[in-house]
Amino acid sequence: MTHPKTMRAMVTMGHGGLDQIELHENWQTPEPRADEVLVKVGACGLNNTDVNTRVGWYSKAVTAATSDEGYETVNEDDPSWGGAPITFPRIQGADACGTIIAVGKGVDPKRIGERVIKDNWLRDPSDLTDINKTGYFGSERNGGFAEYTTMPSRNALAVNSKLTDVELATFSCSYSTAEGMLTRANVTDKDTVLVPGASGGVGGALVQLAKGRGAHVIAMASEAKHKDVAALGPDLIIARAPTNLRKTLGTEKITVVADIVGGPYWPTLIDIIERGGRYTCSGAIAGPMVELDLRTFYLRDLTFTGSTVIAPEVMPNLIQYIEKGAIKPALAATYPLAQLREAQTAFVEKKHTGNIVVTP
Repeated sequence: MTHPKTMRAMVTMGHGGLDQIELHENWQTPEPRADEVLVKVGACGLNNTDVNTRVGWYSKAVTAATSDEGYETVNEDDPSWGGAPITFPRIQGADACGTIIAVGKGVDPKRIGERVIKDNWLRDPSDLTDINKTGYFGSERNGGFAEYTTMPSRNALAVNSKLTDVELATFSCSYSTAEGMLTRANVTDKDTVLVPGASGGVGGALVQLAKGRGAHVIAMASEAKHKDVAALGPDLIIARAPTNLRKTLGTEKITVVADIVGGPYWPTLIDIIERGGRYTCSGAIAGPMVELDLRTFYLRDLTFTGSTVIAPEVMPNLIQYIEKGAIKPALAATYPLAQLREAQTAFVEKKHTGNIVVTP
């Protein structure tokens, strides 16, 4: 199958505000190398990593919540998720889905025409479980905010689904992040899981996936979003940050808090976890700096787990959930690729419920 030599791409030129994202009409189309495939992008979802990487939020010098405009305090030596500088220009966008249209040496040509979504984690082929040797699409390698993208063949996961490309683009990052958190925290049908930020992409995925494990799920969201969140199937929905969380929860006993919010409300979340309970985290959109009373941590026998690099089995499991219809997409809005700036502005404002997707 032939493909054009150039393509449209939204290219991030450096750390900073939205002005760093530029539309290029004639960017060179990548060619698949050995053991790689070339994918015609059908859609690409947005996620916090895209924004955080662009603005340099991962730098230890930054202590504020995520912003759309960048930070003057960024340390250029550590502004990526992995603590090492990334190179520019960079095509971001981890959540690409589409169709394989060409393959590199060593890849079965029969894969051409296969519909795929992406495993976002770039792993060392000699040891796929070594989390110290990982990269991420849109950060260490170009991603899907373009008409075409390449990836190692093992990262292109075939999916057999009637869902549209736009719907499939909601799953890869948000749902794999959520499944990774629940896996780390070993959530079972004996747990009651509290999900702050349940209206976001990861939050909504946490609700669905925790329910899929048989857990009792309590969602936290602003009241304006309760109707949308209810469609995801939580057992109870409460306000985003009630003044007296313990009173609001009543007799509910929280064994797991699955959090991507952080910020000033964080100590309140820790205080209501039952003895022997768990806190799992994969984000801090309300701010990374929190106060912890170590007495609460050790006297209550709590377990804290950070979750970034997912286990290799998480994405294949996710594909099975999709194909069985066990999880459903939560699509908030769709933008054309050329309006990526507008899409990211809407994403950061957090007025939506679910995922925002761009289409080339």
